[in-house]
Amino acid sequence: MSKVRTSSASTSPANVTMAERVPAADTKGSINLRIETSTRELIDNAAAVLGKTRTEFMIESARRQAIDVLLDQRLFMLDADRFNTFMNALDNPPAPGPKLRSLLRRAPAWQK
Repeated sequence: MSKVRTSSASTSPANVTMAERVPAADTKGSINLRIETSTRELIDNAAAVLGKTRTEFMIESARRQAIDVLLDQRLFMLDADRFNTFMNALDNPPAPGPKLRSLLRRAPAWQK
């Protein structure tokens, strides 16, 4: 939610109040972790090798892993032939079989 700041301008005979959008402050939170001493030392050593603090190292590592996980669920790469095959399958689905017709005739579980 953005905040609104008002300012008075006295460039005309009547005071004019203008609303300006002030961007919401970038809020930060904290994450508390309980980890084994050996894991903490491993993280600290890796962070030191890169010249980073433990916090910087952990945030960058966790963020990179989160992006990879989400992209693995949303993005897949195909060469031109496989892309055309995929698009053809989407554009020309098979006709509904008897099992699908039966399923579509049933009342949903939440209506039973």
